Amino acid sequence: MHRVQVLLQQNQIGDEGASGLGFALGNCSNLSNLNLCLAYNKIGAIGGSGLGSAFSNCSNLSDLKIDLAGNKIGDEGASGLGFALVNCTNLSNLTFELPYNKIGAIGASGLGSALGSCTNLSNLTLNLDHNQIGYEGVSGLGFALRNCTNLSNFQLSLVIRTPDITAKTLRLAHSSRLALLQIGDKGASGLGTALGNCTNLSNLTLLLQKCQIGATGASGLGSVADCANLSYLILDLNQNQIGDKGVLGLGNALANSTNISNLTLNLNENQIGDKGASGLGFAIAKCTNFSNLTLSLENNQIGDLGAQGLVSALSNCTNLSNLTLDLDLNQIGEKGASDLSSSFRNYTNLSILKLNLAANQINESQKLQIERKCLKLKRLIVFQKLI
Repeated sequence: MHRVQVLLQQNQIGDEGASGLGFALGNCSNLSNLNLCLAYNKIGAIGGSGLGSAFSNCSNLSDLKIDLAGNKIGDEGASGLGFALVNCTNLSNLTFELPYNKIGAIGASGLGSALGSCTNLSNLTLNLDHNQIGYEGVSGLGFALRNCTNLSNFQLSLVIRTPDITAKTLRLAHSSRLALLQIGDKGASGLGTALGNCTNLSNLTLLLQKCQIGATGASGLGSVADCANLSYLILDLNQNQIGDKGVLGLGNALANSTNISNLTLNLNENQIGDKGASGLGFAIAKCTNFSNLTLSLENNQIGDLGAQGLVSALSNCTNLSNLTLDLDLNQIGEKGASDLSSSFRNYTNLSILKLNLAANQINESQKLQIERKCLKLKRLIVFQKLI
């Protein structure tokens, strides 16, 4: 038996059932491909560790997907799962779905430390949404992954769950354990620095919504551009507080990249104004290898100057062929929209343009004028207005 798929989500397996399943799978010595879905099954630390014991006996595993979403494995279970994988010396593709599992900094660091021993790992997806790993856990996870020298594709999702905060506890957050639960600037900077040392990383996705990341953290995350082979990057920083200073720092860091050709930046609801939008454009324009670019800047404070400055600067990306620009819910008026659409004439190789200017200060007649101008672009094959 080389390939096994077990889909038992939303039952009541519990610790005993999970441990028994692990024991049985541990006898499959030739197993190379395992897809195990046990989401929402009331599995705790004992069950998580019991499952891990199975993998320690499966030395031929090369592809492993584990979905334990909505259980309660905690630090002990997460660490146990990770350390069991140390014996899987042939593991090259791994997906861990572990949202809503009460995992803290110790569990995240332990999981990362174990994964750092998987020297043949090339594709890794980690979903740790809605846990409480904090900046210490994130930094520890990133630091450990530097040892995965063959890692080429990495996706990390860290939407953080925090407890209900009353007005009184909110005032004490910076001096209490609540502050430790947030990734914040420390965690983001530590993660960026650590991943910047993953020399073979070529595809990176970081989903860090609502993580209390400010200007310092955003700038620190830009260190991922130090990955010499990085060509595909997605950074989702929606609903943080990076502001103009943070977006400028992030942009300037990314400008040092020589190989990134596909970039997606989701920066919705981040208090970005004209200075930040224009500066981001000028920084990104230094990356001459960009061919595909997605910028989502919804619900910020970008006006006419910022919109025009951003689009004008990006015209210097001479290899840009595919652009998605989302400026919904900003403060762009008639002049800004007109100048913005006129700037697209300088995009010499643009073939696909997706533009969203909804919920700005632009009437329907002005929207039609923008569309007409865009449709006149010489090389444009596809134009999609998202308004």
